[in-house]
Amino acid sequence: MSKRRDALKDFLTPITATQEFSAENSFRRPQATSGALQSMNDAISGLSHEAEELRHALADGTLIVELDANDIDASFVKDRIEDFDSSDFEALLESIRDNGQAVPVLVRPYPDRAGRYQIAYGHRRVAALKKLGQKVKAFVRELSDDQLVIAQGNENLERKDLTFIEKAFFAMRLEDRGTSRAVIMSTFGTTSKGVLSEMISLARKLPDDVVQAIGAAPGVGRPKWESFANELSGGVTEKLKALFASPAFTSLKSADRFQLAFKTVQNKQKNRDPIHDGWSSTDQTVQVTAKSKSKTLALEFSSSEGKIFGEWLTNHLERLYVEYRQAKINSGE
Repeated sequence: MSKRRDALKDFLTPITATQEFSAENSFRRPQATSGALQSMNDAISGLSHEAEELRHALADGTLIVELDANDIDASFVKDRIEDFDSSDFEALLESIRDNGQAVPVLVRPYPDRAGRYQIAYGHRRVAALKKLGQKVKAFVRELSDDQLVIAQGNENLERKDLTFIEKAFFAMRLEDRGTSRAVIMSTFGTTSKGVLSEMISLARKLPDDVVQAIGAAPGVGRPKWESFANELSGGVTEKLKALFASPAFTSLKSADRFQLAFKTVQNKQKNRDPIHDGWSSTDQTVQVTAKSKSKTLALEFSSSEGKIFGEWLTNHLERLYVEYRQAKINSGE
């Protein structure tokens, strides 16, 4: 950029695609036509042309500008399940501290909040730069809501750093905001309607606080999350809540937290499921299944004469109980 353009940029107020020069700020051509004044007019005309070029570059998002991190807000929809105190974030922080910001973020200006911007992508970089007290290098571009989330999703797709559960919750949040399925699919590239529906359906089965406690769980795919959701169908147990609150759990990596939580709900299921015993008559006309829990026993009668035999047994319970008591006495119990 020329020195003239640098000087111009210094005294221009922040420019976005929605701003125009006002009549009050436009340059008026002097009436005098002397050689010196004509040269000044030519210089001013050149500056105006460069200002217009600068304005277009800013509006197109092709020019990198530096913004105060405190003037930048997050996207209106969250795409990550992430703790900014994680080891990955600390590594990013260290990299920017040592080497500076290598890749600009993409933001859009708020249409009704002058001087403020909203992130399309680059949330972690903005958080790191804010923590370091540094300016944010950014492309500023006018974006609709749909364009913003498509840019947000595509950038994550290219980086391949969103996990399955992050994608599922991102899709669910977009749908909850009224975003069309077509736009949501655009954020995930070639994801089919069927796959997208299954992702959103699974996300709705999982309590948000449970997923937040576990985290992004890198490497944990759809089958495992589906099994976990099925195990949670009866609700979150106190044992699982206690696990989430324990320092030993929170100190684990996210994938390990998932495995431990999964084992906990599986153990709950094992303790809850009844023990099944069965009996069949020699002619196979009656089958009885006994479902035993800690303090209860349920009998289920099936096959061709199962119901009839069950009714007969019910009608003879008094006699059978007497025989049971007598047998206990005879055995000395």
